[in-house]
Amino acid sequence: MSLIDFDADRCVLSSPTAMPLAAGFLWNPHMMIHMTARGYATAQFMQPEPSKYARAQIMEAKHFMLPEQGTYAHHPGRFFYVKDRETGALFSAPYEPVRAPVEAFAFEVTPTSLHWTVTRPGLRIELTLTLTVDDACELWEVRLINSGARPRNVSFYPAFPIGLMSWMNQSANYHTGHQGIVADCVTAYQKIEDYFKNKNLKDKVFLLSEQTPLAFETRQARFEGEGGLHKPDAVMAEQMGDGVALYENPIAALQFDHELDKGESVTHRFLFGPAFDDTEITRLKTRYLSQDGLATARAEYAVYMAAGAKSINIDSSDPQLDAFVNTWLPRQVYYHGDTNRLSTDPQTRNFLQDAMGSAYVSPKTARKTLLKALSQQHANGSMPDGITLYDGAELKYINQVPHTDHSVWLALFLEAYLDETNDYAVLDELVTDKETQTARSVRDRISAANQWLIQAVDHRGLNFIDQGDWNDPMNMVGWKGKGVSGWLTLATAHSLRLWSQILERDGRDGSAFAKASQAFNDAMNTHLWDGDWYGRGITDDDVKFGIKTDVEGRIYLNPQSFALMSGAADADKQKRMVAAVEDQMETPYGVEMIAPAYTHMREDVGRLTQKFPGVAENGSVYNHAAVFYIYSLYQVNETEKAFELLRKMLTGPNDEDYLRRGQMPVFVPNYYRGAHRQHPEASGRSSHLFNTGTASWLYRSLIEGLFGLKGCREGLRIAPQLPASWPSARVTRHFRGATFEVEITRGTPALNVDGEIVTGKLIRDIVAGKTYQVSVTI
Repeated sequence: MSLIDFDADRCVLSSPTAMPLAAGFLWNPHMMIHMTARGYATAQFMQPEPSKYARAQIMEAKHFMLPEQGTYAHHPGRFFYVKDRETGALFSAPYEPVRAPVEAFAFEVTPTSLHWTVTRPGLRIELTLTLTVDDACELWEVRLINSGARPRNVSFYPAFPIGLMSWMNQSANYHTGHQGIVADCVTAYQKIEDYFKNKNLKDKVFLLSEQTPLAFETRQARFEGEGGLHKPDAVMAEQMGDGVALYENPIAALQFDHELDKGESVTHRFLFGPAFDDTEITRLKTRYLSQDGLATARAEYAVYMAAGAKSINIDSSDPQLDAFVNTWLPRQVYYHGDTNRLSTDPQTRNFLQDAMGSAYVSPKTARKTLLKALSQQHANGSMPDGITLYDGAELKYINQVPHTDHSVWLALFLEAYLDETNDYAVLDELVTDKETQTARSVRDRISAANQWLIQAVDHRGLNFIDQGDWNDPMNMVGWKGKGVSGWLTLATAHSLRLWSQILERDGRDGSAFAKASQAFNDAMNTHLWDGDWYGRGITDDDVKFGIKTDVEGRIYLNPQSFALMSGAADADKQKRMVAAVEDQMETPYGVEMIAPAYTHMREDVGRLTQKFPGVAENGSVYNHAAVFYIYSLYQVNETEKAFELLRKMLTGPNDEDYLRRGQMPVFVPNYYRGAHRQHPEASGRSSHLFNTGTASWLYRSLIEGLFGLKGCREGLRIAPQLPASWPSARVTRHFRGATFEVEITRGTPALNVDGEIVTGKLIRDIVAGKTYQVSVTI
């Protein structure tokens, strides 16, 4: 039996132990839950700032997610204990925390639910988790089945640790009216003004049951006793003690006793989540906690998930790639654009790049994002480090550190959006910014952003870096005000070139921006071409880095990618760069971001050099950077290399690769461990984090690069770049309201549309609602 069974509808893992960090995720506009196959969860909801409703037992550091690190015993979990009342035998589902051996195990991820089937001798338990559309609330359905040859007398215990809610005030008790446990707290504060902010927070957490329990326990310490979570005293007792948590860390644990005849089953339904008051809890119970209520919620959630419409459906020589592209990748793209990564101040670069992906799955979202971003443009034309999504939101964490790249993403986003939608009318939209209350057109604002990039340069014509560009932890190259970024210089050249082309297509004069683009490319070729690749930058102390003489951080990927995009690299440079990247940076798991990785602090580069070699920006297979390179390779028709690296980005399809990476193929992570030549034993391990700008660029690379179905002002351009190993492929492309059924074969190049030969590569005069039959020979 294969470890992973994967298709477009489901992904099933058959072992609870082979890939201990394997997980799936669900979301709605109000919350997200990342759930491991073993039963640990990280869940977050918005009120409006991100908040947790199940926490650790002690005060946590304020981080979003660290899914690469192993979970610990008291990591928030969703546990279901089952005890044989005759023998005392105990197990838990999904697997934690008892870790009892199982006869069979299946963790099934679908686009709309997470499902477990756990089989033990004579018993089977089925768990299903789904979400609502409108509320921050987990919906659980549990079916306990006697699959043995004799009657069974069992006790069943859902146990959801709630953790340390507040050092000021926390408690929990069973609520007869709600038929469940309600924990309460007071969010701690110090400043008086924070009291008024906190008044409307959802400080209650509930676990409601459709059935009336026999007993309950709300005291985490008493629940565990001397047996711990592995063998809790409260579970091993005849009956739980109905304990009330009085300023103690709470747990929501319920007991149900069942006598099951051979083949008999019992079904439980539970709601778990945060609430403001009892009225809200009652509303949620009334709406969802029944067979009909749960069925309705599931149907509504399926409709919500389907709203992220995909742009392509493929049938190729690679069934696993087909499944990923047809369902899982557009789902991840939709998540990013729909939720803004559950942040109230997304980084501007992330906001715009995630919106680039939305251009293919939800164009209205993409348009809205552009206008929102431009409403916060500074008077000098530059873009802020983060976009605040509601009045009163503040820039936090990395958004308080000055970066210089945010303006370049406007034109990169707009090229994709306009090519997909032909919505050039957006350029005439008036946007009033918060800083000056001045109304200016989108066209004028993006011109101003590019003008700011043109002047933000040193005496060589290279862009200043300040305390970071796209690479956040590269924070000490230019903190004294002199350091420059080679990557940003090339990204500016690319932005200016794209913007000049957009203006020309709009009937405007873009020549000044085209000329400036060439000047930036020339500056890079003059000052940072190192013979076989481009250097990464020049420090405050006038030291070039990312060059051949560096022992560590010798070559960086991003400058090579953007040199291909911007046109800085001629054919000879292109050949040299691709060869250097292949020789020094490619691994079995993708292409690394930096090589060799740094092993100690370099104070003129920054904190990225303090990260462990091969982790995150310090030499990992950082997929966001890798997909820049893949996209750029498609731009210069490096077809085979582009596809080779694209395919390495996806886990599987064999068990060896799954075990190495430790991740199910339902999303692309932000990175795999790198430093392959320094630490080969660790390379390839997934970070498991699904928040990444990779998704948008990967979807774009597949649509416009691999399958060559790229929009333009005049229509749809057809120029597939299939790998040589593929004899053919079929693609359904949804574009501007029309459907294109495309068959790609090999032979004498030709394009046939609805039985007629078309000269060139362009399908014009597209009619919305029409289905086109397209045959292209390459």
